[in-house]
Amino acid sequence: MTALPLSKFGFRGVFRDDAEARAVYSEAAGVARIMPLAVAVPVDVDDVASLVRWAAASRVPLIPRGSGSSVANGAVGSGVIVDLGRLAELGTLVAGRRRLVAGAAVIRQALQDAAGSQQLSFPVDPSSSTFATIGGMVATHAAGARTVHYGQLRDWIAGVECVFADGTRAWVRRGEPLLPVPALRRFVDDVAPKVMATDPSLLRHSGVRKESSGYALGAFARTSDVVDVIIGSEGTLAIITAVEVRLTPRAGATATLLAGFADLAAAAATAIQLAALGASAVELLDQSFLEIAASGSLPLPIVLPPGLEAVLIVEAEASDDDAAQRAVGHLRECAVVGGAVHIATAMSTEEDARLWQLRHAASPILNELAPRLQSLQLVEDGCVPPEHFAEYVRAARTALERARFKGVIFGHAGDAHAHVNALVDTSEPDWRSRCEQLLDEVTAVVTRLGGTLAGEHGDGRLRTPLMARTWSPEAMALFAATKTAFDPEGIFNPGVKVPLAGVSELGDMKYDPALAPLPEAARAALDLVVREKGWARHRLDLLLR
Repeated sequence: MTALPLSKFGFRGVFRDDAEARAVYSEAAGVARIMPLAVAVPVDVDDVASLVRWAAASRVPLIPRGSGSSVANGAVGSGVIVDLGRLAELGTLVAGRRRLVAGAAVIRQALQDAAGSQQLSFPVDPSSSTFATIGGMVATHAAGARTVHYGQLRDWIAGVECVFADGTRAWVRRGEPLLPVPALRRFVDDVAPKVMATDPSLLRHSGVRKESSGYALGAFARTSDVVDVIIGSEGTLAIITAVEVRLTPRAGATATLLAGFADLAAAAATAIQLAALGASAVELLDQSFLEIAASGSLPLPIVLPPGLEAVLIVEAEASDDDAAQRAVGHLRECAVVGGAVHIATAMSTEEDARLWQLRHAASPILNELAPRLQSLQLVEDGCVPPEHFAEYVRAARTALERARFKGVIFGHAGDAHAHVNALVDTSEPDWRSRCEQLLDEVTAVVTRLGGTLAGEHGDGRLRTPLMARTWSPEAMALFAATKTAFDPEGIFNPGVKVPLAGVSELGDMKYDPALAPLPEAARAALDLVVREKGWARHRLDLLLR
């Protein structure tokens, strides 16, 4: 790698370009493998700024990364990986303000624990809560099971601290005047007027409840807050180094039920009705997931009757236990009217936990299928207007069948948002062309239904080449203008959010048996991360084991 000496820019952290270090950052939770130029681990925010000034002067791309649990391939790339894992300082919570400042590497569960000590909650709750960093969540506009009740992540973000493309460090806070940062000024002067003059319907997917595709210019048009543009930008406009979150009083009590359906479409349709009744979570698990779970070596936390095509796990929040039980009773009635043929209601904290264990078992259950079958996240983040959710689920199942893949469908049904994982035997000669077929067909379905390809995981390198199929030409032009305003030299995560010419959605997939093996130490470290769900562990530390 040819670049200016880092030492001249005051960088104090770790910088490695040896084969093992590069290899251990060549993969994340998604399907891609991309070998980076090098890996940098800044020690603090000033160090991030030094690294950015070096990259700008050297014209070296930077790929910011938190825990590496991103599944859309936005945390891998051919530039320098910037591991932000040392930015883990958690501020002091002042309960009266209901605000908390957290470094980008603070794990969401640690943030929630701090809030809970004051009877407060950070209600954005992804299933990756025990290892997702708050910086990564904001970068991808993450969501989770309770978005159906509490709204999108951006509603809970008061501000972000960023390092911009010239190395400037500044906070961007909601409702406050912007600091004199060149990147912000260029956006406000050059792009914002065009956004405000554009038909709002071109800047959003109407009726979609969750969106992490593109830049949130539709949200900016409503709020005039530049922080909304940075949220969900996947490290392409600036590197997020800290976040100020809003908190809410913790629910006094919750109650949960499981509803089993003999028809997948009926389950999908009922999920939307349950969300409309105020459920705080509505999660779906399809028949394939249930069958795989039942046949695996991991014991299921609950016993289900045979013949179910899907189950919904439904939660109600209330001020006390009696009110929560009344609320879940109303949801139970709705599920029965919608066609549920099996109902189980949690009557204790332990039973509640067992019902949710079934949902949280998704990743370990799917991991058990390897190496015979690989669970590939190819079409795993589609979100459509609620009235089209049942149709989307049916179409996704048909697309899997047409591509001759088994697959599982699960996710946040109350938001009309489903994760679809194809189960692929990579020893079959045509597996890759069938993956391409599946991705193409589901993209066409999402486009036809007016949905988004990215409900909560971002575009990454997986979906960015497909964005022009779901976004208008006007929106794509404004996305490109936004990128240029913030990052004129294109050093931040190039190829994400704004497509690069000649780059396809499926490059090297890490499961491809034809790929050259990684160095032994790197392979062992990456396998340990997957096996133990150790995404929050520092990869270079694992190489020292």
